[in-house]
Amino acid sequence: METMQLPQLVTIFGGSGFVGRHIVRALAKRGYRVRVATRRPDLAFHLQPLGNVGQIMPVQANLRYRDSVDAAVAGADHVINCVGILSESGRNTFDAVQDFGARAIAEAARAAGATLTHISAIGADAESESGYARTKGLAENAIRKIKPDAVILRPSVVFGPEDDFFNRFAEMARFSPVLPLIGGGHTRFQPVYVGDVAEMAARSVDGLLSAGTTYELGGPEVLTFRECLEEMLDVIHRQRGFVTLPWGLASFIGSVAGLIPFINPPITADQVINLKADNVVSKDAVDEGRTLKGQNIRATSIEAILPSYLVRYRPHGQYSRAGKSA
Repeated sequence: METMQLPQLVTIFGGSGFVGRHIVRALAKRGYRVRVATRRPDLAFHLQPLGNVGQIMPVQANLRYRDSVDAAVAGADHVINCVGILSESGRNTFDAVQDFGARAIAEAARAAGATLTHISAIGADAESESGYARTKGLAENAIRKIKPDAVILRPSVVFGPEDDFFNRFAEMARFSPVLPLIGGGHTRFQPVYVGDVAEMAARSVDGLLSAGTTYELGGPEVLTFRECLEEMLDVIHRQRGFVTLPWGLASFIGSVAGLIPFINPPITADQVINLKADNVVSKDAVDEGRTLKGQNIRATSIEAILPSYLVRYRPHGQYSRAGKSA
């Protein structure tokens, strides 16, 4: 009986980022050799302790330069693209990183004869008014033409130790007496743990996911924006009020914040557009088994994980007494 040949070398674009480093860990534990393609290899050496000596190797690659992409893919059996940006900065635009870059990676994988896993996002739509969602959608469309057998993973809001969602608002709660509810805070999310996303990516490399399929990844709970903030405040033992920001005002604030150089804006006009639509797993994905549950992965709840990394935002850090709020 013929056995399936598993990949030996996996190239991960964006492997030093939030989601990428967890994928690196999952693959290293499985014994794969991992090549981490990043613009600054010198800033990715923290990944090496995740595997054995020589198992994880950072290499230089810039998605805007095709030759570097081809070099990073050369010899790889499988390629994972988890590069993404939440806001534009300089030459790192949505079009350059999430559309052009994704196409380049798909073409390089096809030329190398490697299989491909692409990390997209729920809400990806080539017709969206949001630059983020539009380029995510354009990338998916291009990948389906270039690499029809590619596996696409669409997570909802991803949470974990280095996330840019709960950490951002927890930091805000340290200094501000109120937190903003954009559009009233009614937008629904299905927060998914980064470790579960990494497990799905690793299973794709294992060949356990269906080629040419798009999977939607969400956690066990659907929460409104307000409920997410309330859960976060409960974990960090802080009491804060809420102020509703109408869509127009929130968009104006985001536009102005985006004009200020050298800062990471708390909200952008593009993110406000995305917040107008719910970010949850679709009914079709659930019915067709294109979810974590459909792959027999028990989704991790935010209650199980948030206290492990938000504790530093408590009034007295890890020494704060349970039940005490500030």
